[in-house]
Amino acid sequence: MAQQKTILRALAGETLPTPPIWMMRQAGRYLPEYKATRAQAGDFLSLCYNPELAAEVTLQPIRRYGFDAAILFADILLLPQALGADLWFVTGEGPRLSTITTADELAQLKPTEAIHDTLNPIYETVKILSRELPSETTLIGFAGSPWTVATYMIAGQGTPDQGPAHALKAENRPVFEGIINRLTEGTIAYLSKQIEAGAECVKLFDSWAGSLQGDDFMEFSIKPMQRITAALKEKHPGIPVIAFPRGAGERYIGVHAATGADCVAIDDGVDAAWAAEHVQKDGCVQGNLKSSHMVTGGDALVQETRRICKAFSNGPHIFNLGHGITPDANPDNVQLMIDTVRGG
Repeated sequence: MAQQKTILRALAGETLPTPPIWMMRQAGRYLPEYKATRAQAGDFLSLCYNPELAAEVTLQPIRRYGFDAAILFADILLLPQALGADLWFVTGEGPRLSTITTADELAQLKPTEAIHDTLNPIYETVKILSRELPSETTLIGFAGSPWTVATYMIAGQGTPDQGPAHALKAENRPVFEGIINRLTEGTIAYLSKQIEAGAECVKLFDSWAGSLQGDDFMEFSIKPMQRITAALKEKHPGIPVIAFPRGAGERYIGVHAATGADCVAIDDGVDAAWAAEHVQKDGCVQGNLKSSHMVTGGDALVQETRRICKAFSNGPHIFNLGHGITPDANPDNVQLMIDTVRGG
């Protein structure tokens, strides 16, 4: 049954007549049913750590749209919290963390094997989804990639240019590399447990990869993803991995080989025809409609969706956005996108 799932077939390198489709952040604030469940949970972190409610919001877009995959509802900052960082969310502003910038603070983080005490509810959510998803729907687990998660741990919040992380990298390389290594080890353990609980493939989100310049891109975006992918494939043979070094531009070329990932997700900063020529030749690609089309809709959405499908039609492709759907998106435009992908 599993290999009949369209997403898994695309990840295995098969070119399908209609690309399978899912959407980053498909469980989220653009859906009224999500808002109702979020209100029931009380706050964002309570929703993440409530397996029944987290499973419910994961299932909502599957019920509404029939996407080919469901992605676990969680947050990339649960791992640093499990390692011992304080984490809270400020309404309207986003996450805040206690910072890790010194050798002493790094040493105070919990050992990798202790993260599961905090993350067990996430694995329970995966188990529920594994039971309740339709038989044709692939279950995707995920984590933030080490560089991106490190930028939040070092700054204590999101920043426009990831400046604090770049500064620590320049000023105290041993501590910076120590944070990356701890996150790499933690991510392997975290994703491995998700797979054991029922995730059928996993995705690494390196949302801030594009701000790494020169050798740092390879050293701190690509190599950690490679380490994680290799460890997961050794422990769970056959598990597909999707790598997303967002903002990589021309550096998307060669990411399949450099990371060992089965699929490279691409953002909307590169043209689909270019990516088909230079990236898809190495394996499955995922992407890359601008998320703004989910707000504006209309003929432009239809035409751009068709253009992307055509560009990637000669190789394995999973249709997705180039970044997560935004809270101001119109749910009707999501349906229009899906109908266009599936109906031509």
